[in-house]
Amino acid sequence: MSPFKRTIVNDNPSTRVEPRGQALAEVSYIVAVASGKGGVGKSTTAVNVAYTLAEKGLAVGLLDADIFGPSIPRMTARIEPVDYQQQQGTTVVPPSIGGVKVISIAMFQTKDRPNILRGPMAGAVIKQFLSQIQWGKLDYLIIDYPPGTSDVQLTLSQVAKISGAIIVTTPQDVAINDVEKAIAMFKTTRVAILGIIETMSYFICEACQHRHHPLLSGGGEKLAKQAKVPLLAQIPQEASVALTSDRGIPIVLQYSKSQSSIEYRKAVNQIEIQLAENKTPNNDDFGFVWRR
Repeated sequence: MSPFKRTIVNDNPSTRVEPRGQALAEVSYIVAVASGKGGVGKSTTAVNVAYTLAEKGLAVGLLDADIFGPSIPRMTARIEPVDYQQQQGTTVVPPSIGGVKVISIAMFQTKDRPNILRGPMAGAVIKQFLSQIQWGKLDYLIIDYPPGTSDVQLTLSQVAKISGAIIVTTPQDVAINDVEKAIAMFKTTRVAILGIIETMSYFICEACQHRHHPLLSGGGEKLAKQAKVPLLAQIPQEASVALTSDRGIPIVLQYSKSQSSIEYRKAVNQIEIQLAENKTPNNDDFGFVWRR
């Protein structure tokens, strides 16, 4: 074996971060909410994190980056198209819904029309959202990432210059396996992982008042230990979570004393502290080691 050894750290042009554009210049923190897969409560988490921050008096934006399955408009009770009278030059003013600026591709199309786009076209839409939406001065921009680890996710990480990522998972291994890939993606693009939020963690039986774990337990905690990041919250299975999402009212506003609301507020408090003190958890450097 030759003693020759070469280390390359993030030497791939596709993973380099671009400077933030003018549209994002006045945004203090940009936080990704991601999972790498669908059906784990990622959009519900993004909405409730955004409205928890807004409830504190902070200026907050919410970007639905799921081009093919946008659900944020339904969850915020805004399904009407964007009012183009609010357009200023080449930029669009996002509508304020309950004190949060919200943008989704669903606001620019006919209701129930599917988005049939190739990867590069979807990436181009995301670039428009990040460069042609007049976000203005925000304390936080929360981005609801789409499932997967492809063009759109890479474009977001490059163009938005993400301050940190919240990873959402359910407890069982079939979810954890996909979520691990999302964590690897963020490490590859040098985005700090702020922590794990485990959804559908348990439910409390009304008859016996005991916790039950239909999706097993311990997955979020195990994932957090593996990634060396905090387990930010364990969101229970509560019918009120689904009910409020369908009605377009975040549970943190409708049922502020529910266990889910308590957990979301706990997670947001930890995220604020990490970002304000710049104490993001240790993320291993990404790199290849070549030997021959």
